[in-house]
Amino acid sequence: MIRKRRTKTLIEGSAKVSAKLAQEIVKAYDVKTIEESNNSLVMVKVRESAQKSLFYLGEVLITECKVMVAESLGIGIVKGYEPTLAYNLAIIDAAYNAGLPETKEWTDVLLLEEVLIKEKYEALKKKVLKTKVNFDTMDV
Repeated sequence: MIRKRRTKTLIEGSAKVSAKLAQEIVKAYDVKTIEESNNSLVMVKVRESAQKSLFYLGEVLITECKVMVAESLGIGIVKGYEPTLAYNLAIIDAAYNAGLPETKEWTDVLLLEEVLIKEKYEALKKKVLKTKVNFDTMDV
């Protein structure tokens, strides 16, 4: 599983999944914190649709963390104030970067989490679509 997809799944999914995976690494390996979880502001770049020009919409608060596991660096960045999640993401990222054997077993867990995320999204989508109004029927 590629890094972007893995990170998206861990952020959108249950925090218990990322905590469980990170805990496996903490128990088995020495985790060195390079940079504690801290907050930053990041500029959000947007492309304007009419002229296709770029502009900065504003700033977003993020939490970032850096750790080292088995001589491999891991980075965790998440939107909002989520110090624990950023730390867990950094550990998981470092584990994948180091090619640790535990990561081979995580693919099934992450795929299952993706399915649960999609199910929640579809349930929310159905709920929202129930409130949709068809204005054509009002034109009599």
